[in-house]
Amino acid sequence: MTETPSRRRTASKTLLVKVPEITLIFWVLKLLTTGMGEAMSDFLGQQSVPLAGVVGFFGLVLALWLQLRQPRYNPAYYWFAVMMVAIFGTMAADAIHDGTGLGYSVTTPAFAVIVAAIFALWYRSEGTLSIHSIDTRRRESFYWAAVLGTFALGTAAGDLTAYQLNLGLWTSVLLFGAIIAIPAIAWSRRLMNPILAFWFAYIVTRPLGASFADGFSKPTNGGLNLGDGTVSAIALVVFIALVAYVWRRERGDRAPATTQHRHHVPHLEVIDVQPAAAD
Repeated sequence: MTETPSRRRTASKTLLVKVPEITLIFWVLKLLTTGMGEAMSDFLGQQSVPLAGVVGFFGLVLALWLQLRQPRYNPAYYWFAVMMVAIFGTMAADAIHDGTGLGYSVTTPAFAVIVAAIFALWYRSEGTLSIHSIDTRRRESFYWAAVLGTFALGTAAGDLTAYQLNLGLWTSVLLFGAIIAIPAIAWSRRLMNPILAFWFAYIVTRPLGASFADGFSKPTNGGLNLGDGTVSAIALVVFIALVAYVWRRERGDRAPATTQHRHHVPHLEVIDVQPAAAD
């Protein structure tokens, strides 16, 4: 008999949900990490390419290792992982472009195919792409693979419009700002599946945030030339403040539930054990 996604899910180690609620602050942090990842990746590369590679790769490994070890969503570990994925995804897209000499018109559709393949494998394995179902190790692995792919895709797409198509950085901001409005409007009017709308918007936040950061940091294509280091530092301070705020709020919301759980668990255990003793 063919194993269904539900049976495979039961066979996997079940976890509590490992991703945040999709609220306004989620999108603010997502946009912030995309811009910060772009600026930090470029800043590190300007200092030393080998150093950038070491920081990007081992930082990603550490961040995902810490995130995967958590039994439930923890804002500090989750957003640290997103930040390192943003940095590494930018490095990966830029390294392929610079190392192979392939234009962004080639790397952008190539990354799009990779992301589509990840989604196809994820759906075939689990029967859903909903982030609200990230409650097994396998689903979490698919999730982070998809996130990494979307960051690389978004980096290539943003550079394609700003540099290869020579639209400029601020025009790219306006372009991707208009594109991201499509899933928002379609979802609000129930014209688009919520899961499709989420991933559509999630992918577009990468080139939108990166173009916005480059608009402040870069000296060409309409940039304000503040420098990648300055933009990285400002973004990092805001990022830490927002994550600290989310962490404190999550901790406050969880406290009553924890107290209630402690009071009720012993009682439930007695109820469960007594029938067995009677038998």
